[in-house]
Amino acid sequence: MFTLLRRLFWLGLLGGAGYAGWTIWQRQHAPAPAAAPEWPPMPAPPVAPSAESAGDAAAEANGGGEPVATGSVGEQRWVEPVDGGCPDGYPIKANDNSGIYHVPGGRFYDRTVPERCYADPAAAESDGYRAAKA
Repeated sequence: MFTLLRRLFWLGLLGGAGYAGWTIWQRQHAPAPAAAPEWPPMPAPPVAPSAESAGDAAAEANGGGEPVATGSVGEQRWVEPVDGGCPDGYPIKANDNSGIYHVPGGRFYDRTVPERCYADPAAAESDGYRAAKA
């Protein structure tokens, strides 16, 4: 019985080594893959107008000047900053990354670079910003 198990072990080991050698040989002698088919380029997806282009359109409708973003039809909620600062009439600085708005006289108001400028804190809060801590 022991001799039979020993022979089966060696036969399995020899068969495994033979199979490993055969797979290595197959990988080395496999035919080169055919060239990838050339597909025509896919058409570019349509580009939806961004909030910035909508603001530009609203500014052009108002006779030029700063781009204006509108909340609902006819309601002006915020404007984009001009040269890193808020224009007259929109002193509230809002930052998208932190979700915080800063009021004039606040601790970090002078060093905040705004991404949106609001006329009053209520408009900033309605857009999801919170007041800066004192």
